[in-house]
Amino acid sequence: MKNLFSIFFVAIFAIANAQEAKESSNRFFYELTFKPKKDSAKLDKVITVLDITDKNRSVYQDYTVISQDSISKVEIEAMQKAGVYKDLSKSLKTPKFSSRIHKLYPSMKVEYVDKVANGMTPVNIAYTEDLKFNWKILNDKQKIGEYNTQKATTEFGGRTWTAWFSSDIPFQDGPYKFSGLPGLIVKIEDTDKNYSWVLQGNKKIKEYSEFSYIEGLMQATGGKPKELTREKFDKTFNDFKKDPFASVRPMMTQEIMSRTMPGTDGTIGDMMKKQEKMYKDFYNANDNPVEKGNTVNVGNLEKVGKEKDKK
Repeated sequence: MKNLFSIFFVAIFAIANAQEAKESSNRFFYELTFKPKKDSAKLDKVITVLDITDKNRSVYQDYTVISQDSISKVEIEAMQKAGVYKDLSKSLKTPKFSSRIHKLYPSMKVEYVDKVANGMTPVNIAYTEDLKFNWKILNDKQKIGEYNTQKATTEFGGRTWTAWFSSDIPFQDGPYKFSGLPGLIVKIEDTDKNYSWVLQGNKKIKEYSEFSYIEGLMQATGGKPKELTREKFDKTFNDFKKDPFASVRPMMTQEIMSRTMPGTDGTIGDMMKKQEKMYKDFYNANDNPVEKGNTVNVGNLEKVGKEKDKK
Protein backbone atom coordinates (compact mmCIF):
# COMPACT_ATOMS: atom_id res chain seq x y z
CA MET A 1 0.00 0.00 0.00
CA LYS A 2 2.87 2.37 0.65
CA ASN A 3 3.84 2.18 -3.01
CA LEU A 4 0.27 2.98 -3.99
CA PHE A 5 0.35 6.14 -1.89
CA SER A 6 3.82 7.10 -3.05
CA ILE A 7 2.73 7.19 -6.69
CA PHE A 8 -0.88 8.21 -6.31
CA PHE A 9 -0.27 10.97 -3.78
CA VAL A 10 2.68 12.70 -5.39
CA ALA A 11 5.43 10.15 -4.74
CA ILE A 12 5.74 10.85 -1.03
CA PHE A 13 7.54 7.61 -0.23
CA ALA A 14 9.10 6.81 -3.59
CA ILE A 15 12.81 7.28 -4.16
CA ALA A 16 13.13 7.62 -7.92
CA ASN A 17 15.95 9.73 -9.30
CA ALA A 18 15.60 10.88 -12.87
CA GLN A 19 18.96 11.48 -14.48
CA GLU A 20 19.21 14.60 -16.59
CA ALA A 21 22.18 15.88 -18.51
CA LYS A 22 23.51 19.01 -16.86
CA GLU A 23 22.74 22.22 -18.66
CA SER A 24 22.60 25.89 -17.84
CA SER A 25 19.94 28.46 -18.53
CA ASN A 26 19.11 32.13 -18.58
CA ARG A 27 16.05 32.39 -16.34
CA PHE A 28 13.67 35.30 -16.99
CA PHE A 29 11.05 36.05 -14.33
CA TYR A 30 7.68 37.34 -15.52
CA GLU A 31 4.91 38.57 -13.27
CA LEU A 32 1.63 37.42 -14.80
CA THR A 33 -1.49 39.37 -13.91
CA PHE A 34 -4.60 37.64 -15.19
CA LYS A 35 -8.38 37.50 -14.89
CA PRO A 36 -9.28 33.87 -14.09
CA LYS A 37 -13.06 34.27 -14.33
CA LYS A 38 -14.78 35.70 -17.39
CA ASP A 39 -17.66 37.18 -15.40
CA SER A 40 -15.52 38.78 -12.70
CA ALA A 41 -13.23 41.80 -12.61
CA LYS A 42 -11.04 40.18 -9.96
CA LEU A 43 -7.40 39.79 -10.96
CA ASP A 44 -4.85 37.26 -9.80
CA LYS A 45 -1.04 37.25 -9.95
CA VAL A 46 1.66 34.63 -10.21
CA ILE A 47 5.37 34.56 -11.05
CA THR A 48 6.19 32.56 -14.16
CA VAL A 49 9.60 31.80 -15.63
CA LEU A 50 11.06 31.46 -19.09
CA ASP A 51 14.24 29.39 -19.03
CA ILE A 52 16.32 29.72 -22.18
CA THR A 53 18.79 26.85 -22.00
CA ASP A 54 22.08 26.03 -23.68
CA LYS A 55 20.42 22.98 -25.27
CA ASN A 56 18.64 24.99 -27.98
CA ARG A 57 15.29 25.18 -26.25
CA SER A 58 13.27 27.28 -23.83
CA VAL A 59 10.87 26.20 -21.09
CA TYR A 60 7.99 28.32 -19.79
CA GLN A 61 6.09 27.44 -16.60
CA ASP A 62 4.56 28.58 -13.33
CA TYR A 63 7.38 29.23 -10.83
CA THR A 64 5.35 28.39 -7.70
CA VAL A 65 6.39 24.75 -7.22
CA ILE A 66 10.04 25.30 -8.19
CA SER A 67 10.32 28.22 -5.76
CA GLN A 68 9.39 25.89 -2.88
CA ASP A 69 12.00 23.22 -3.64
CA SER A 70 13.90 23.63 -0.38
CA ILE A 71 10.72 23.34 1.72
CA SER A 72 9.50 20.36 -0.34
CA LYS A 73 12.80 18.53 0.06
CA VAL A 74 12.84 18.91 3.85
CA GLU A 75 9.19 17.88 4.23
CA ILE A 76 9.37 14.85 1.93
CA GLU A 77 12.66 13.56 3.32
CA ALA A 78 11.12 13.75 6.80
CA MET A 79 8.13 11.74 5.58
CA GLN A 80 10.35 9.17 3.92
CA LYS A 81 12.31 8.77 7.14
CA ALA A 82 9.20 8.49 9.32
CA GLY A 83 7.29 6.35 6.81
CA VAL A 84 4.06 8.30 7.25
CA TYR A 85 2.01 10.60 5.06
CA LYS A 86 1.71 14.30 5.86
CA ASP A 87 -0.61 16.84 4.27
CA LEU A 88 1.69 19.38 2.61
CA SER A 89 -1.06 21.87 1.84
CA LYS A 90 -0.35 23.79 5.04
CA SER A 91 3.27 24.46 4.12
CA LEU A 92 3.21 24.62 0.30
CA LYS A 93 1.35 26.90 -2.09
CA THR A 94 -0.62 25.49 -4.99
CA PRO A 95 0.44 26.59 -8.50
CA LYS A 96 -2.03 28.48 -10.65
CA PHE A 97 -0.94 26.72 -13.84
CA SER A 98 0.55 23.28 -14.30
CA SER A 99 1.23 23.18 -18.03
CA ARG A 100 4.73 23.51 -19.38
CA ILE A 101 5.62 25.01 -22.76
CA HIS A 102 8.76 24.07 -24.68
CA LYS A 103 10.06 25.98 -27.68
CA LEU A 104 12.71 24.33 -29.84
CA TYR A 105 15.37 26.60 -31.33
CA PRO A 106 15.74 27.78 -34.05
CA SER A 107 12.40 26.63 -35.48
CA MET A 108 10.50 27.82 -32.37
CA LYS A 109 8.15 24.85 -32.69
CA VAL A 110 5.95 24.82 -29.59
CA GLU A 111 5.31 21.74 -27.44
CA TYR A 112 2.52 22.10 -24.85
CA VAL A 113 2.79 19.53 -22.03
CA ASP A 114 0.59 18.55 -19.10
CA LYS A 115 -0.19 15.46 -17.03
CA VAL A 116 -3.12 13.08 -16.70
CA ALA A 117 -3.46 9.90 -14.67
CA ASN A 118 -3.11 6.43 -16.14
CA GLY A 119 -4.15 4.12 -13.33
CA MET A 120 -1.96 5.09 -10.39
CA THR A 121 0.79 6.73 -12.43
CA PRO A 122 0.99 10.25 -13.91
CA VAL A 123 1.51 10.39 -17.67
CA ASN A 124 2.76 13.40 -19.62
CA ILE A 125 0.75 14.22 -22.73
CA ALA A 126 1.59 16.88 -25.28
CA TYR A 127 0.71 18.46 -28.60
CA THR A 128 2.99 20.45 -30.91
CA GLU A 129 2.38 23.54 -33.02
CA ASP A 130 4.31 25.43 -35.69
CA LEU A 131 3.23 28.92 -34.72
CA LYS A 132 4.11 31.85 -36.93
CA PHE A 133 3.09 35.12 -35.32
CA ASN A 134 2.20 37.93 -37.70
CA TRP A 135 3.85 40.77 -35.79
CA LYS A 136 3.40 44.40 -36.76
CA ILE A 137 6.41 46.30 -35.42
CA LEU A 138 5.70 49.96 -34.65
CA ASN A 139 7.99 52.94 -34.05
CA ASP A 140 6.77 53.53 -30.47
CA LYS A 141 9.46 53.08 -27.83
CA GLN A 142 9.22 52.90 -24.06
CA LYS A 143 11.44 52.33 -21.05
CA ILE A 144 10.06 49.45 -18.96
CA GLY A 145 12.06 49.00 -15.80
CA GLU A 146 15.68 48.86 -16.92
CA TYR A 147 14.80 47.75 -20.44
CA ASN A 148 14.60 49.88 -23.60
CA THR A 149 11.68 48.48 -25.57
CA GLN A 150 9.80 48.85 -28.84
CA LYS A 151 6.12 48.19 -29.54
CA ALA A 152 4.62 45.42 -31.65
CA THR A 153 1.10 44.00 -32.08
CA THR A 154 -0.36 40.70 -33.22
CA GLU A 155 -3.52 38.57 -33.21
CA PHE A 156 -3.46 35.23 -31.41
CA GLY A 157 -5.93 32.91 -29.71
CA GLY A 158 -8.89 35.15 -30.46
CA ARG A 159 -7.27 38.18 -28.80
CA THR A 160 -5.32 41.25 -29.92
CA TRP A 161 -1.94 41.55 -28.20
CA THR A 162 0.42 44.45 -27.63
CA ALA A 163 4.04 43.54 -26.91
CA TRP A 164 7.08 45.55 -25.92
CA PHE A 165 10.36 43.87 -26.85
CA SER A 166 14.01 44.71 -26.23
CA SER A 167 16.59 44.14 -28.95
CA ASP A 168 19.20 44.58 -26.20
CA ILE A 169 18.35 41.03 -25.06
CA PRO A 170 19.25 38.77 -28.02
CA PHE A 171 16.53 36.14 -27.67
CA GLN A 172 13.55 36.05 -30.04
CA ASP A 173 11.38 34.56 -27.33
CA GLY A 174 8.85 35.47 -24.67
CA PRO A 175 6.38 34.12 -22.11
CA TYR A 176 3.76 31.48 -22.90
CA LYS A 177 3.86 30.61 -26.64
CA PHE A 178 4.91 34.07 -27.81
CA SER A 179 8.08 34.46 -29.90
CA GLY A 180 9.40 35.82 -33.19
CA LEU A 181 10.30 39.43 -32.41
CA PRO A 182 13.88 40.73 -32.86
CA GLY A 183 14.53 40.68 -29.11
CA LEU A 184 13.08 39.33 -25.89
CA ILE A 185 9.48 40.28 -25.06
CA VAL A 186 9.56 42.43 -21.90
CA LYS A 187 5.82 43.05 -21.64
CA ILE A 188 2.81 41.64 -23.44
CA GLU A 189 -0.91 41.95 -22.79
CA ASP A 190 -4.21 41.61 -24.64
CA THR A 191 -6.35 44.67 -25.29
CA ASP A 192 -8.84 43.73 -22.55
CA LYS A 193 -6.03 43.01 -20.07
CA ASN A 194 -7.18 39.48 -19.36
CA TYR A 195 -3.52 38.44 -19.41
CA SER A 196 -0.50 40.66 -18.86
CA TRP A 197 3.11 39.53 -18.48
CA VAL A 198 5.85 41.92 -17.33
CA LEU A 199 9.53 40.97 -17.08
CA GLN A 200 10.80 41.47 -13.52
CA GLY A 201 14.41 40.30 -13.82
CA ASN A 202 16.68 37.44 -14.76
CA LYS A 203 19.55 35.31 -13.51
CA LYS A 204 21.88 32.57 -14.71
CA ILE A 205 21.18 29.00 -13.60
CA LYS A 206 24.37 26.92 -13.75
CA GLU A 207 22.85 23.50 -13.11
CA TYR A 208 19.40 23.76 -14.59
CA SER A 209 16.52 21.31 -14.38
CA GLU A 210 13.06 22.18 -15.63
CA PHE A 211 11.56 19.93 -12.96
CA SER A 212 10.94 20.73 -9.32
CA TYR A 213 12.17 18.45 -6.53
CA ILE A 214 8.74 16.80 -6.27
CA GLU A 215 8.62 16.24 -10.01
CA GLY A 216 12.12 14.80 -9.86
CA LEU A 217 10.72 12.04 -7.69
CA MET A 218 7.92 11.44 -10.17
CA GLN A 219 9.77 11.51 -13.49
CA ALA A 220 10.38 7.76 -13.50
CA THR A 221 6.61 7.37 -13.87
CA GLY A 222 5.79 10.61 -15.69
CA GLY A 223 8.13 9.79 -18.53
CA LYS A 224 8.58 11.34 -21.94
CA PRO A 225 5.47 13.18 -23.15
CA LYS A 226 3.08 11.17 -25.27
CA GLU A 227 2.53 13.22 -28.42
CA LEU A 228 -1.12 13.62 -29.42
CA THR A 229 -2.97 15.66 -31.98
CA ARG A 230 -4.42 18.86 -30.55
CA GLU A 231 -7.93 17.41 -30.88
CA LYS A 232 -6.96 14.20 -29.05
CA PHE A 233 -5.07 16.18 -26.41
CA ASP A 234 -8.11 18.36 -25.69
CA LYS A 235 -10.44 15.37 -25.46
CA THR A 236 -8.06 13.39 -23.22
CA PHE A 237 -7.47 16.31 -20.92
CA ASN A 238 -11.12 17.39 -20.72
CA ASP A 239 -12.15 13.82 -19.86
CA PHE A 240 -9.52 13.83 -17.12
CA LYS A 241 -10.79 17.14 -15.74
CA LYS A 242 -14.35 15.80 -15.55
CA ASP A 243 -13.28 12.68 -13.64
CA PRO A 244 -9.64 12.81 -12.44
CA PHE A 245 -9.87 9.38 -10.79
CA ALA A 246 -11.64 7.51 -13.61
CA SER A 247 -8.61 5.31 -14.30
CA VAL A 248 -7.91 4.75 -10.59
CA ARG A 249 -11.39 4.04 -9.27
CA PRO A 250 -11.71 0.49 -10.71
CA MET A 251 -8.59 -0.52 -8.73
CA MET A 252 -9.94 0.76 -5.42
CA THR A 253 -12.00 -1.96 -3.76
CA GLN A 254 -14.28 -1.20 -0.82
CA GLU A 255 -11.76 -2.94 1.45
CA ILE A 256 -8.96 -0.66 0.25
CA MET A 257 -11.14 2.46 0.46
CA SER A 258 -11.96 1.74 4.11
CA ARG A 259 -8.34 1.40 5.21
CA THR A 260 -6.88 4.13 7.40
CA MET A 261 -4.50 6.53 5.68
CA PRO A 262 -1.04 6.26 7.31
CA GLY A 263 -0.35 9.17 9.64
CA THR A 264 -3.96 10.40 9.59
CA ASP A 265 -7.32 9.64 11.20
CA GLY A 266 -9.05 9.38 7.83
CA THR A 267 -9.52 6.55 5.36
CA ILE A 268 -8.19 6.17 1.83
CA GLY A 269 -11.72 6.90 0.63
CA ASP A 270 -11.76 10.15 2.60
CA MET A 271 -8.44 11.13 1.06
CA MET A 272 -9.68 10.36 -2.45
CA LYS A 273 -12.74 12.56 -1.93
CA LYS A 274 -10.53 15.39 -0.67
CA GLN A 275 -8.16 15.01 -3.62
CA GLU A 276 -11.03 14.93 -6.11
CA LYS A 277 -12.47 18.14 -4.67
CA MET A 278 -9.06 19.84 -4.90
CA TYR A 279 -8.70 18.81 -8.54
CA LYS A 280 -12.14 20.10 -9.46
CA ASP A 281 -11.70 23.35 -7.51
CA PHE A 282 -8.39 23.83 -9.27
CA TYR A 283 -9.86 23.33 -12.74
CA ASN A 284 -12.93 25.45 -12.02
CA ALA A 285 -10.79 28.35 -10.76
CA ASN A 286 -10.07 29.48 -14.33
CA ASP A 287 -12.66 29.61 -17.11
CA ASN A 288 -10.87 32.36 -19.02
CA PRO A 289 -7.93 30.74 -20.86
CA VAL A 290 -5.23 32.63 -22.73
CA GLU A 291 -6.58 31.30 -26.01
CA LYS A 292 -10.32 31.79 -26.39
CA GLY A 293 -12.10 28.55 -27.09
CA ASN A 294 -9.20 26.57 -25.62
CA THR A 295 -10.40 24.80 -22.48
CA VAL A 296 -6.94 23.38 -21.82
CA ASN A 297 -5.17 26.31 -20.23
CA VAL A 298 -5.08 25.31 -16.59
CA GLY A 299 -3.83 21.77 -16.11
CA ASN A 300 -3.79 19.17 -13.39
CA LEU A 301 -2.20 19.62 -10.01
CA GLU A 302 1.47 18.64 -9.92
CA LYS A 303 1.55 18.31 -6.17
CA VAL A 304 -0.80 17.61 -3.35
CA GLY A 305 -2.10 20.88 -2.03
CA LYS A 306 -5.07 22.97 -1.11
CA GLU A 307 -6.14 25.98 -3.11
CA LYS A 308 -6.14 28.74 -0.55
CA ASP A 309 -7.58 31.51 -2.71
CA LYS A 310 -11.34 31.07 -2.89
CA LYS A 311 -12.78 32.49 -6.04
